[in-house]
Amino acid sequence: MRLDRRLILIGVMLVVLSMTMATQYAITKTGYSFTIVHPSNADIRFIGHDNASDNIRLLRINGTNASNSMALELSFGNISANQNKTYTAAFGIVNEEAYALNITHINVSVDSSGVDYLHIWVHGDPNLTAENDATSVYLWNQGTNPGSYTASSSVWLLNAGDGDRTTFDGSIASTLWDDRAHVQWANYTVAADNQTDDYCWFQISINAPPNANSALTYNGQIWVHFRTDTTSYGE
Repeated sequence: MRLDRRLILIGVMLVVLSMTMATQYAITKTGYSFTIVHPSNADIRFIGHDNASDNIRLLRINGTNASNSMALELSFGNISANQNKTYTAAFGIVNEEAYALNITHINVSVDSSGVDYLHIWVHGDPNLTAENDATSVYLWNQGTNPGSYTASSSVWLLNAGDGDRTTFDGSIASTLWDDRAHVQWANYTVAADNQTDDYCWFQISINAPPNANSALTYNGQIWVHFRTDTTSYGE
């Protein structure tokens, strides 16, 4: 019995094709790691400065370094209708990353009241009001973004940090642990320079109107957005 050579060729091609198809399935893996740390120990860390009316830092946490409840909050206390309260350094941000970070914009989400009365600036001098600080950038105006800032903006550039969670402004200033607020804090009065220093301050003013509803608790979240323009190259 003679086989047609063309049939043999087709059979060989089918075997090769099935071998080729079989090599398209593969499994590979890589490891990864990260740790969850207290916000005071993060690479982008928040620090306290001003006190609230209860003489505890505005910036505080309901847990400790050993706690699983480590959410930061700003506790402003009691404010009456038709009252304004301004904190020139409600909190600070320190960059511990090895590269510079742009603060691009902020937004505020409201949890229950449906309205916020917040005015927020980023600026350099913790002892000056934003209106008197030439470095200040107005970021939030009671529910609106006055500068129309977006993820492509750079309202403040935090210079590269050194990874030391106990210092900032290079290694000049120290942060201390506050046992009541459970955060790192600093009473540092040297003004930060945009694009030069690794830290900045945020002023927050609450401007409650005459018709503010005393039956509500005003709360929400302040979102600070960052961007890095650094490109890394392999060695």
